[in-house]
Amino acid sequence: MKRFIGFIKKEFYHIFRDKRSLFILFGMPIAQILLFGFAITNEINNVDIAVLDHSKDATTKEIITKIADSKYFSIKQVIISEAEIKSIFEKGRVKAVLNFEKEFSSKLIKNKQATVQIITDATDPNTANTISNYVNAILQQYQKQLNKDASFVYQIVPETRMVYNSELKSVYMFVPGVMTIILMLVSAMMTSISISREKELGTMEILLVSPLKPFQVIIGKVFPYIFLSIINAVIIVLLSIFIFNMPVQGSLFLLALESILFIISALALGILISTIAATQQSAMMISLMGLMLPVILLSGFIFPISSMPLPLQLISNIIPAKWFIIIIKGIMLKGVGIEYLWKETFILFGMTLLFIAISIKKYKIRLE
Repeated sequence: MKRFIGFIKKEFYHIFRDKRSLFILFGMPIAQILLFGFAITNEINNVDIAVLDHSKDATTKEIITKIADSKYFSIKQVIISEAEIKSIFEKGRVKAVLNFEKEFSSKLIKNKQATVQIITDATDPNTANTISNYVNAILQQYQKQLNKDASFVYQIVPETRMVYNSELKSVYMFVPGVMTIILMLVSAMMTSISISREKELGTMEILLVSPLKPFQVIIGKVFPYIFLSIINAVIIVLLSIFIFNMPVQGSLFLLALESILFIISALALGILISTIAATQQSAMMISLMGLMLPVILLSGFIFPISSMPLPLQLISNIIPAKWFIIIIKGIMLKGVGIEYLWKETFILFGMTLLFIAISIKKYKIRLE
């Protein structure tokens, strides 16, 4: 028994001395609880919306104030014509537009009924539906207050219109997200083991003494996988079009270029992991666990980023998948071009250069 207790003590000492084991035991559960608790939510908060008020009377101003004062919505822009609605959605600045009809207050008094149109960007059908329900709830609350002391029943009629996905097909949300996850994980995993495999097989010394410069080794490692990943991307796009009837409203050429940029970005990230990880196993673990959760939770694929706490919103900006999902939805569902997607493209391009630069620096340090 004494030997057994001594053995258990030894195991405790072994665990407490191993920082990685302690991180997995205590750090990972805390991080996962915080991440899941804050990120996984179907509620909406601070959703950017625009207002088109044709009436500009006391009643519409009161309703707009109520909506703006709620924690659910933020009035991002006030537009003056219906022609601006398409443009504002294409730029991705807002998720919904409230369109008040002309003579709203007069019609409400005269006809006991007035209409407000709720136009939502349904590229994310779940969020669009939630936005519509929340606006409806605020309107009903206002209507209830209006009828409290009134001798007549006034009715505010909400008319909901979903743009880009009028049938609220969930496949329009899942295909861009799944395509992003597959390209990110497969591309990053493929390259993440490339340099660590050289280390394990003992062929790293050959690379170190070769006349190749660090950037040539890094680019050479990435290059073959670009073509393999492009084949992957083509298969995914063809399946989404012909099996899931996913539309491509924009340019196929631009979609191809943006996909290649994202693939290179993911491959560069994989190479960066490969330069840091000592073994193939650790490289696979980092690329799988370190990328899968952030890509699913913080890319806006399933859960709206605007509803997350500010720290998670800031972290989401360094996830390449977030920007690619905006791009792919813009091209496939909205049919917009580079004039609306240049910012996201520039960010992805910058991230790619950064990953490659850090990889080269890490590789160079090992040479020294």
